[in-house]
Amino acid sequence: MKNVFVVDHPLVQHKLSLMRRKETPSSEFRRLLREVAPLLLYEAMRDSDVEFRDIETPVTTMQAPFLAGKKPCIVPVLRAGLGFADAMVDIAPFVRVGHLGVYRDPETHQAVEYFYKMPPDMGSRLVILVDPMLATGNSATAALTRLTEKGAVRLKLICLLASPEGLRKVGEAFPDVAIYTGAVDRGLTDHAYITPGLGDAGDRLFGTA
Repeated sequence: MKNVFVVDHPLVQHKLSLMRRKETPSSEFRRLLREVAPLLLYEAMRDSDVEFRDIETPVTTMQAPFLAGKKPCIVPVLRAGLGFADAMVDIAPFVRVGHLGVYRDPETHQAVEYFYKMPPDMGSRLVILVDPMLATGNSATAALTRLTEKGAVRLKLICLLASPEGLRKVGEAFPDVAIYTGAVDRGLTDHAYITPGLGDAGDRLFGTA
């Protein structure tokens, strides 16, 4: 699919396989998620603009590259996105962090928003939406819609796992949004869980299964 990038590095795939195992405890799942998240952010920011500034090294002066423009904004979809975002901030402490609370109604599978808090000047920042699971795509589409309504122009989406259905949903609504994922799985169950998947990422992350 256009604008879908699967991060198939063996290190990412190995950690993802460990996370899929049902016997992996929450403590280990949490640690692995924190290890994978920065690797996905690394790929998502590969095409970021840079500007050159004069600096002095211990040896001489040089023109050194720095990230250009306003600081990017990482937006975790609550609650599972929190584990993703915290680890990303570790390697990119300069970013701003917004919060968007969206849950999936268990009956309709539609997204319901309950919290929204963002930094100013969203239109001049790269906004990276993060959520471990892209299942039906309803939550991601609702979140992207809300962000664009508030002025966000440059948007990307990072997820750990995606389904073909979710990718189609987001791709049809936001064809210009690049999606970075660790894997595209087979599809969805009757209860809209990704299969083979890894279960509910939020429950496994916080031990609430």
